[in-house]
Amino acid sequence: MTTQTLIYLFVGASFALYIGIAIASRAGSTSEFYVADGHVNPVVNGMATAADWMSAASFISMAGLIAFLGYDGSVYLMGWTGGYVMLALLLAPYLRQFGQYTVPDFIGARYYSKAARVVAVICLIFISFTYIAGQMRGVGIVFSRFLEVPVDLGVIIGMGIVFIYAVLGGMKGITYTQVAQYCVLIFAYMVPAFFISFLVTGNPIPQVGLGSEVADGSGMYVLQKLDATLTDLGFTAYTDGTKSMIDIFCITAALMIGTAGLPHVIVRFFTVPSARDARRSAGWALVFIALLYTTAPAVGAFARINFVETVNEQQYADAPEWFTNWEANDLIAFNDRNGDGVMQYRSGEAFAGAPVFTEERGASGERLVSNDAVEGENEVYVDRDIMVLANPEIANLPGWVIALVAAGGLAAALSTAAGLLLVISTSISHDLLKQTFRPQITEKGELMAARIAATAAILVAGYLGIYPPGFVAQVVAFAFGLAAASLFPAIFMGIFSKRMNKEGAIAGMVSGLAFTFLYIAYFKLWNPDANVAANWWFGISPEGIGVIGMLINFAVALAVSRVTAGPPLEVRRLIDSIRVPRGAGKA
Repeated sequence: MTTQTLIYLFVGASFALYIGIAIASRAGSTSEFYVADGHVNPVVNGMATAADWMSAASFISMAGLIAFLGYDGSVYLMGWTGGYVMLALLLAPYLRQFGQYTVPDFIGARYYSKAARVVAVICLIFISFTYIAGQMRGVGIVFSRFLEVPVDLGVIIGMGIVFIYAVLGGMKGITYTQVAQYCVLIFAYMVPAFFISFLVTGNPIPQVGLGSEVADGSGMYVLQKLDATLTDLGFTAYTDGTKSMIDIFCITAALMIGTAGLPHVIVRFFTVPSARDARRSAGWALVFIALLYTTAPAVGAFARINFVETVNEQQYADAPEWFTNWEANDLIAFNDRNGDGVMQYRSGEAFAGAPVFTEERGASGERLVSNDAVEGENEVYVDRDIMVLANPEIANLPGWVIALVAAGGLAAALSTAAGLLLVISTSISHDLLKQTFRPQITEKGELMAARIAATAAILVAGYLGIYPPGFVAQVVAFAFGLAAASLFPAIFMGIFSKRMNKEGAIAGMVSGLAFTFLYIAYFKLWNPDANVAANWWFGISPEGIGVIGMLINFAVALAVSRVTAGPPLEVRRLIDSIRVPRGAGKA
């Protein structure tokens, strides 16, 4: 059986499984659509949370970032895992104790204001659409390579799959679909990691293999070989960082705090029976997430070694099949600067930006591009998002492993996309319609509005997937900055400060979101040429600016709350009911 046939078989079977689960667990009420009726087992919810969390950024892009950033890529590991500890300790049990459907629900009730609820919805939509752009882009990349369709068509196919099980099943269907997707994605990630670790080091356990000697007789350890190889080619040593300490701190903190403020993650803790189960659920989620996150550094290191060895100083005419496969999908390219037909991988850019391919071929048969020429020796362009997906092909693993990775990449992207679409549709149907503008709407009408909103959100998400503002993990990092600067302070102060009022919360959310969004948009959309450390405020990159936005949010909220009236008595009692276990009395 050919590799392509296996890919169709694995992907088709996984899609049939997801759709079957969605149909079998179709939501019949708003409670089932929004929070799966609040009866999900903590272990099951932990697995679903892990799938919701381990998106295309985690599965597809994170190891690729680590492969090319080296030490600097560690910020993603530290930030994204540390955020779950913060979420488990500071937010999840208290929000579950509150007992409602959504994050805007909490903010609207805690700050006794429809305006606060609407501002929270706006923040949520900004965050979710920024995040979902990365997921749909990941879907398009997987489809384009493995199902041999254009990236744009791949995004559209992904939209159709998500539509079926997100719109039909709601949170109830998504929860059990995500359990299946977790099993698929973690198996798809670990199996090639075991293979490649054994091939590179002789040790099948990737976490151990990263610290082992390379099995080539050189006597060098993996990281030693990477450092030596990359410095010989003009790159920074793999274990050396190029970012400033303040930028590393801010990116890590923004990812950590943003994790604790992501609405599609928080809402998962509304689906368990109690506050105690919410904390247990977060613990199980960390266990399931750790399986992938402790493997990613090894996958990134092995991928960089294999990439250099199979590409650098190789004749393009003899290029391995995986290279031409990904070249056909516009995600890798060769720029024969000196006309010798030999691929030279060096530090620097091969083209001015991502390659724009033409219909012409060069003297060696390579696809030509229309990009402007740039100075330097590097002749190879590679999209970072392909490294995990291409890794099994680079290492010449069996066809069934390649097919498994294709199914896993789609599972990762689709699981998170579904969770994000659900919180968008819920915020529109429940928070805007039911709780704000049309309180008289029936439950049937609210459920229909949620499904219509989910459909509209899928269309917008597809557009963002076709025209994303960056590569997958980078786009996702912006969503974390927006969450850290907008929702997290409002939720945190809503739980732990009885003095915080609606005026302070609204002013804080608006100022934090506006500052962070404008900073990111300036450097990433409006003036990307200025995106260098010399132009950043305090040396903080757009990926880490969410920390400054958070501090602005806190400062503005506290200042405004001090000069305006405090919250009413019933709100202070609400805070007590959230923070103090029910039934507790005097000792």
